[in-house]
Amino acid sequence: FFFVVCYRALIFPLMIREGKPTPFFTFVLALLFCVFNGYLQGRSLTTYATYPPGWLADSRFITGFLGWLIGMAINIHSDHILRNLRKPGETGYKIPRGGMFEYVSGANFFGEILEWFGFALACCTIESFAFALCTLFILSSRARQHHKWYLEKFEDYPKDRKIVIPFLY
Repeated sequence: FFFVVCYRALIFPLMIREGKPTPFFTFVLALLFCVFNGYLQGRSLTTYATYPPGWLADSRFITGFLGWLIGMAINIHSDHILRNLRKPGETGYKIPRGGMFEYVSGANFFGEILEWFGFALACCTIESFAFALCTLFILSSRARQHHKWYLEKFEDYPKDRKIVIPFLY
């Protein structure tokens, strides 16, 4: 959990080469959301969640941890593809290709959704499942907007790509 937060909040922004500045109000809202969610997840895990002996060997924990790990790898790889679409000095938009972008328009969003559902399964708390559902709804909406934009912008955009969930949506 700590690595994911550090990656998204510190490492990823420092790796972005160029781009539009983020409005301060958007930054503040995102910061407040992350602080509140971090507190909620941490508090539920340290105060309310209880696990039986051997929980780390339980199939729910192992499956959830693997889902989280695979999701994080997809997210990081997809971010890498997006960051490197343009060479230094280039302008304009390009179609992302490679990795999960061969299946969905929102590959980075898919990775993050998978991360948080894996986390929720590994933790088995209401708070973690609530956050996973919020992530699903928010990022699916963003992915739908991106997918629609790609289809409008590029005539040669792959028509068989799904929005955010491979082979389904």
